[in-house]
Amino acid sequence: MNVTELSRRLRMDTRDLLVLLPQLGFDIGRRAIKVDDRVAQKIIEQWPVLMKKLRAQTEDSAAAAAAGPDAAVAKRQVPVPATLSVREFAQRAGLPVTKVLAVLMRNGVLASINERIDAETATIVGADLGVEVTAEAATAGESAAAQTVAKPTQGAPRAPVIVVLGHVDHGKTKLLDAIRRTDVASGEAGGITQHIGAYQVTRKDRRLTFIDTPGHEAFATMRSRGAQVADIAILVVGADDGVQPQTKESIKIIHSAGLPLVVAINKVDKPDANVERIKQELAALELLPEDWGGSTICVPISAKVGTGIDALLDTLLLVADMEKEKIVADPALPAIGTVIESHVDKGEGPVATMLVQTGTLRRGDLLQIGGTYYGKVRALKDYRGRPLEEAPPSTPVRLLGLKAVPSVGDVASVTTTVDRKSKADTHALRGRATNVYTPSLSSTPDSAAPALTFNVVLKADVLGSLEALMGSLDQFQNPEVGVKVVGRGLGNITEGDLQTAEAGHAAVLGFNVNPTPAAATLAHDRGIEVKTYKIIYDLLGEIRKRLEAMLKPEIIRTELGTLKVLAVFRQDKSGQIIGGAVTAGRIGLGAQASVARDGVVLANGKISQLQQNKVAVQEVAQGRECGIRFEGKAVAQVGDTVQVYREEVRERKLALAA
Repeated sequence: MNVTELSRRLRMDTRDLLVLLPQLGFDIGRRAIKVDDRVAQKIIEQWPVLMKKLRAQTEDSAAAAAAGPDAAVAKRQVPVPATLSVREFAQRAGLPVTKVLAVLMRNGVLASINERIDAETATIVGADLGVEVTAEAATAGESAAAQTVAKPTQGAPRAPVIVVLGHVDHGKTKLLDAIRRTDVASGEAGGITQHIGAYQVTRKDRRLTFIDTPGHEAFATMRSRGAQVADIAILVVGADDGVQPQTKESIKIIHSAGLPLVVAINKVDKPDANVERIKQELAALELLPEDWGGSTICVPISAKVGTGIDALLDTLLLVADMEKEKIVADPALPAIGTVIESHVDKGEGPVATMLVQTGTLRRGDLLQIGGTYYGKVRALKDYRGRPLEEAPPSTPVRLLGLKAVPSVGDVASVTTTVDRKSKADTHALRGRATNVYTPSLSSTPDSAAPALTFNVVLKADVLGSLEALMGSLDQFQNPEVGVKVVGRGLGNITEGDLQTAEAGHAAVLGFNVNPTPAAATLAHDRGIEVKTYKIIYDLLGEIRKRLEAMLKPEIIRTELGTLKVLAVFRQDKSGQIIGGAVTAGRIGLGAQASVARDGVVLANGKISQLQQNKVAVQEVAQGRECGIRFEGKAVAQVGDTVQVYREEVRERKLALAA
């Protein structure tokens, strides 16, 4: 039997199984492809007993470590970062991976050796295994880089970085389209920006750097990230639509980042545009316009027609002049910048979009992130795709030549020397690339996990989109149903993704990616569901539809009337003919009914015939006598009560968390 087939039957990852089998007494190598059929059958039959034995061994060793006389002295401190894989934790703690996996399973966490766990989970596991887990201090290089970005030293003036925020479909990308005189919105699915874009324009011989952030609610993290690297914010508000939920969220992000604000009231060319109403709504949010005696600059524009764009650019230059003491950087320093997007290109490999915040980035520079060497900059390209030799401060550039895609929001810095210890293998860097927020199925330790879960494998083209998707799954919180991500990654859907989905009984959902030809063939042959989407809320809508289909329907019962049994005329296998008096409400033909005696329901059924004075009728009111045919278990006796009711089955909708 193939090892993959054995792992599928045991519902376990193949690599984890090959690690566990030698620990359980089976002489099977870690690179084995096949297992003898008799041995495989023995493993399948004894698997529950073997797992129980492994848990018992782990508990015994943990108890021995805790109860030892020198336990307090012997406890070893293990520093861990915010997140790390199970394998990394085991290596740092000097423990067998199997013991760590067993403790995780005992605590209700089914993780593979490459699954990432947070520091809190590592602390719980360490306590069970007699290890004291502590938070890892940031490296000197990382701290210095972050401090340099956060608090720029004195230097030469640089181009201001401007972030464009606002509600979905209020015209943020159209505004940049008008500024740059290029068409970006038509290239985005549904006319909604899916990724962060960084662009530069020149006005009056001065450069301005713009960051476009998506407006859909799923991209809240990307909007926040855009504000963290900016100097000035443009809040776009539709003159026809007014202040909306994401407008308010954008205002909170701008205030928390401490950015100067310019309001662009867009779509003033529409017949239903009302600029004064927009100003009134902004004033209610403590953004009093200048012409009303406040300090908020409001510029009416039409991104579609092009009116007001020059006035907006002049206003931005004016605000930049007012903030000129803060908008400085030293181009002579080694470059430090923030990664605002990253993905894997089929032809170019790992690609990162970086905004240089201080120093000058040059082709051939060595880049490190958090003290880890990420590679040499082989090529630099501007936002138009043109090659560059160097990138001064406030310049958005695409980096080529990295060993793997960095995480979005990482602070990258140039280093002159590379310590051998700081080099990380490509596999480890790829693990970090998809280290994004994973929503838990139960938000608190006391809450029970959902009884039913929709298992998914998520694939996206860039890290920012994958991060936004994972963060949006947190809104699908329900005590009955939930989403479980059994796999995630960047790039096209591969055969490995399908094997993960098959082992986890999951569907593969892709955003802006496609299955490879081999994966498409495998999906067809094995009946694995694969769906791809171009717009993020279509993907989220599919997940919501699946979860709602798993919810048990709501049954609404309406009491119609009560019949007291006075006589039983006839009965057979399918029911009874009963005579009685209506003591409450009304009795209707075709209604559902239940026979009760002393308050205890004995049988449920349906009224298939209804007669009054031997004449078939549709309904009998209170105070009248009638005869009914009760379709159901024949248990009614004189003196019993027949409760008549109507049941309505209503499909339930999933309430989204705020």
